[in-house]
Amino acid sequence: MQVADTTANTTLKIAAVRFAPSPNGLLHLGHARSALLNWHFARESGARFLLRIEDIDITRARPEFERAILEDLAWLGLDWPKPFRRQSDHFDDYRAALAELRKLGLLYPAFMSRAELANHVRAHEETGRTWPRDPDGAPHYPDVDRGLSEAERTRRMDAGEPHSWRLDMQSALTGLAPHETGTTPLIWQEEGQGPDGEVGQLVADPAAWGDVVLARRDVPASYHLAVTVDDALQAITTVIRGQDLYASTSVHRLLQSLLGLPTPVYRHHSLVRDRSGRKLSKSDGDIALAELRAKGMTPADVITMAGLDERK
Repeated sequence: MQVADTTANTTLKIAAVRFAPSPNGLLHLGHARSALLNWHFARESGARFLLRIEDIDITRARPEFERAILEDLAWLGLDWPKPFRRQSDHFDDYRAALAELRKLGLLYPAFMSRAELANHVRAHEETGRTWPRDPDGAPHYPDVDRGLSEAERTRRMDAGEPHSWRLDMQSALTGLAPHETGTTPLIWQEEGQGPDGEVGQLVADPAAWGDVVLARRDVPASYHLAVTVDDALQAITTVIRGQDLYASTSVHRLLQSLLGLPTPVYRHHSLVRDRSGRKLSKSDGDIALAELRAKGMTPADVITMAGLDERK
């Protein structure tokens, strides 16, 4: 999957940044911080500020949440080119990327359910051994399906066995271009700050994620695949997002290399946290921007509450 390289010499020209919320809940202060950082960066650098609705998981996305996102961003004073990209309108783009990775022999169908995986890991750890986990804490997928014959894979899929598509991480790393292996590792340019203060040219570690899921039966692409493809097709040259997504960059860099996609500059920013130090979350019911607005808060109040005076 080749995309024109729009990121040549990004230090001289910043083309586009994006804010990409998922419509599975209401925006909170953490979202406001990220959106405003992207907006101000675009205004100060002459870049385009793009909105992308990441509704790849159509079982959780709701149109009322998308409408609320648009209202909240407009209330904050942001605008963006229209029409904006909505992931559910572009499933063919993700299928094309998956097809290319399958053609390269880098995907395999994984038939183990979440419950089976949990039981497998539990049985292993009951012996006193540890099981590898990815940076988000999820267990690596065991080596049970990667070596199945093509005939066995086809038989099980034809029989309707539920499965996801996973990246064969070992083969993917082996298949990297020569200049991205050996003494010159896969890198990205970090101009923000990682959770531990990382900055500059950083070495990606996609192996830490194990055989990541790139598609499921009910979701045509994982976050990792969709965001990588979207950023390339939208010519995003600087990705500004929270430090909670810092570790994901390693997977995105690997996919960019495998699919022949350009590499943006990354600027990870600190998160808005509650008094206990926990990051804000839609799933935890943290106070929404709409609620703050209903209480009489102004956009200027939100900017202060989101810590934008720090601009980092």
